[in-house]
Amino acid sequence: MKSGKDKGSRKRPLSRRSFLKGAALTSAGAVAAVATLGHLERAEASTPALPEGVAEQLGPGPVAMELKINGKIMPLTIEPRVTLVRALREHLGMTGTKLVCDRGSCGACTVHLDGQPVTACMVLAVDARGHEITTIEGLGNPDRMHPVQDAFVHADAMQCGFCTPGMVMSIAAALERNPAADLDAIRHSVAGNICRCGTYPHVFAAALKVARESGGAKGSA
Repeated sequence: MKSGKDKGSRKRPLSRRSFLKGAALTSAGAVAAVATLGHLERAEASTPALPEGVAEQLGPGPVAMELKINGKIMPLTIEPRVTLVRALREHLGMTGTKLVCDRGSCGACTVHLDGQPVTACMVLAVDARGHEITTIEGLGNPDRMHPVQDAFVHADAMQCGFCTPGMVMSIAAALERNPAADLDAIRHSVAGNICRCGTYPHVFAAALKVARESGGAKGSA
């Protein structure tokens, strides 16, 4: 006589209903898989091909690129999230451009992008590719200063110095557009540059000196 344990452990025979149910589930799964595959193939076919030479994505790791800075092509390898100011200071050793607020509010990191003043902390380095970048180092140096730099020295327009490069770059761009800029135009050009030391009168005097010498500005600081 077999025990109850042996009797309960025997498998029940496969019924016709169970067989049909299993076959139906298998068929449904196969149909769903084929439909999904077809959908993916259609989506891939409808996706436009990227232009030749354009990478599908940049990052998330470091990528090689080139930036044209002060007339020179400079290669560097950085992550796509790196801003232009950090690329200049931390990867290229160009510390003349100052990093202060890091949110586009103080103007200390102002550089020229195709001749226009921009805050380098708000521009990704990868977005600056193919553009002409000019930094304070490219504007002039101690041996051959830009007129605005020279005027800042003689007008004592510097104190702590953190705002100075951005101020110089903003004013230089303004005087490039309008060599005879008056006091109102100069004030407008540095509206986004904050000087916590309060040397604005000296900054305006320096800018007006350059304007007078180049075209005859009106107004006084």
